[in-house]
Amino acid sequence: MRLLLAAPRLLASPAAAPLCHGPRLPPTAPCRGASRRWGSSFNVPPSAEFVARPVGICSMLRLPVRASAEGLDAAFVGVPLDTGTSNRPGARFGPRQIRAESAMVRRHNASTGAAPFDSLLVADVGDVNVNLYNLPASCRLIREAFQKIVASGCVPLTLGGDHTITYPILQAMAEKHGPVGLVHVDAHTDTGDRALGEKIYHGTPFRRCVDEGLLDCSRVVQIGIRGSSYAPDPYKYCREQGFRVVLAEDCWFKSLVPLMAEVRQQLGAKPVYISFDIDGLDPAYAPGTGTPEIAGLTPSQALEIIRGCKGLNIVGCDLVEVAPMYDVSGNTALLGANLLFEMLCVLPGVKTM
Repeated sequence: MRLLLAAPRLLASPAAAPLCHGPRLPPTAPCRGASRRWGSSFNVPPSAEFVARPVGICSMLRLPVRASAEGLDAAFVGVPLDTGTSNRPGARFGPRQIRAESAMVRRHNASTGAAPFDSLLVADVGDVNVNLYNLPASCRLIREAFQKIVASGCVPLTLGGDHTITYPILQAMAEKHGPVGLVHVDAHTDTGDRALGEKIYHGTPFRRCVDEGLLDCSRVVQIGIRGSSYAPDPYKYCREQGFRVVLAEDCWFKSLVPLMAEVRQQLGAKPVYISFDIDGLDPAYAPGTGTPEIAGLTPSQALEIIRGCKGLNIVGCDLVEVAPMYDVSGNTALLGANLLFEMLCVLPGVKTM
């Protein structure tokens, strides 16, 4: 698998020990870089009570970095590609910034009781080594990398990158699971056919997936859709395929818990993929993205959507379109990091405290 690691792995050898020394480090805790922490048989993010947040390599949730997904239950993987963007570029830097902001995310989900790091073996497996000058070649590299991840039995949680990346990821998913259901949160349906003569870019991934039979179209739900359009009925194609399209205006000022109860019933027990474009949220909360649209979802609604997926047979997830340079506060990437943590918390096999 062609993976470019985010940084060299830290050593748990005596030579590395001085980097961990400090008055608050418990004597029983192994040095940073060790894969077991504080009595768990799984990988656990270090607590800022004992290890300062800026300490260590820049991995997702400060988890160990692995060279492959073999032996893991779930893995964070970056796809730093933005060659498919149609407006503002910069999502290639999304994975790096999401990892940096993820240092704020802690071990347990106090709201839901989920304890993912006491349930699953999770690590960061680095980035797919994409070709920034050739989008079809990048799609091939992504597909090949995810074929290996999926074949290992590991559930990938992907840090994008623009939304083009979901197309080759779903190619790998369908190869193992057959056509999958989809929970797609976005401002846009991403079902265009072509632009500037090209059939692959971030506005076409789900059209290409339908073309290739990668989706179980009766189990596709798109939430948060909005914005101006080139056609009087921009959602006609989606509805013709059998997608359920939930417009942002139908979500305004309400809880989405009832909606997600209907979604769970619709998607059933078959494999489901979650694809979350950060521009599904209102740019007041997530300005760091390439194609922002006003009047979007709120962060609390995003949590309701993801938490509402608990109990589904989730086989993979992605969080895409974070472009950090348009949000100097880092809040968009911080939001992305938290949403990825929430996705981890609803994976099959995650226990509650």
